[in-house]
Amino acid sequence: MIGISLPQADDFSAAKIFACFIFSTIGFAVFVYGKKNKLLRPMIIGAALMVYPYFFSETLVIYLVGIALTVALYFWRE
Repeated sequence: MIGISLPQADDFSAAKIFACFIFSTIGFAVFVYGKKNKLLRPMIIGAALMVYPYFFSETLVIYLVGIALTVALYFWRE
C-alpha cells in the first residue's frame, strides 16, 4: 500500500476511544439537527466531527480538533 497503514492494537487508549466516541456522537446529533432543519453549517461541522478522528492518530490532537470544531459550531451559527 502506498503510505497507508492500519492502526495497530497498541495505538488505542481509553482516552482516545472516549474522545472518538464523544465527538462522533456530538457530530451525529449536530448533523441530524442540521438535516432536519435544512441548515448547511451544522451539517458540515457535524460531518467533520464524525469523520476527523479517522485522520489523526495522536490523542491530544483528537481532543484539540474536536474542541475547536465544537467551538466553531457555537460561533459559526446562523
